[in-house]
Amino acid sequence: MGTPAAVRVWERSLLQHRRVWRTSLLGSFLQPLLYLLGMGLGVGALVDGTTGSPELLGGVSYFAFIAPALLAASAMLVGSQDSLWALLDGFLWGNQYRAMTATPLRPTQVAAGLSLWHATRALLTVVGVAVVLTLFADTRTWGLLLAVPAGVLTGLAFALPITAWTATREGDISFPAIMRFAIIPMFLFAGVFFPIEQLPSALQPVAMLTPLWHGVELCRASVLGTLGAADAAVHVGALLVYVVGGWLLCRWAFTRRLAS
Repeated sequence: MGTPAAVRVWERSLLQHRRVWRTSLLGSFLQPLLYLLGMGLGVGALVDGTTGSPELLGGVSYFAFIAPALLAASAMLVGSQDSLWALLDGFLWGNQYRAMTATPLRPTQVAAGLSLWHATRALLTVVGVAVVLTLFADTRTWGLLLAVPAGVLTGLAFALPITAWTATREGDISFPAIMRFAIIPMFLFAGVFFPIEQLPSALQPVAMLTPLWHGVELCRASVLGTLGAADAAVHVGALLVYVVGGWLLCRWAFTRRLAS
């Protein structure tokens, strides 16, 4: 009874995760490893052989360019997916969150516990990617210690706003559109695979407004040792806007749906 309410909600998610932790852990290592072998080394060999490639990539190999970005991108994908169908189940199909608030737990405490779980899931994913990056000399740097919390912050910048959206839904009809027209385009065009300077000039400001771009820039600069204090402040500040805004929306959405 002395355990904070949000931690009890978090513990429930942890107990559920124990059923699939082996598959989840394997995915955290295997998926980024396959990306790095296929894109970083395979495509990277073609890119690095192109004239002018080092200048476009900031003087690093394509592998060193893309690998740190996977820290932020992986956190984005996990945070987004966990905030859609799995979360709606607690509101609509399984109705677990309504059951929680039938106890002394308040809606805001349920939201806080789920937010803690989103952070935990992002941390497990980012640490898995970071371990893979230590296998390669180009990314085996102390900057990974800074990139891990940056990746977690990126995951929360997606998970919390999407969680707030899910808390207002009565069905999942909008979820495929979120993945197809928001998450996947960001994955492709927010700086993971190429510098956004290669985009048309009209689209570059759009890319800069996305949380993924800020997360990618923060993780990449941390791993490569090029992160300046001013740039770090800008990127962290932008991500915090999404995180804090998402949290406030979560509090409102959970209270509106579960307090009645």
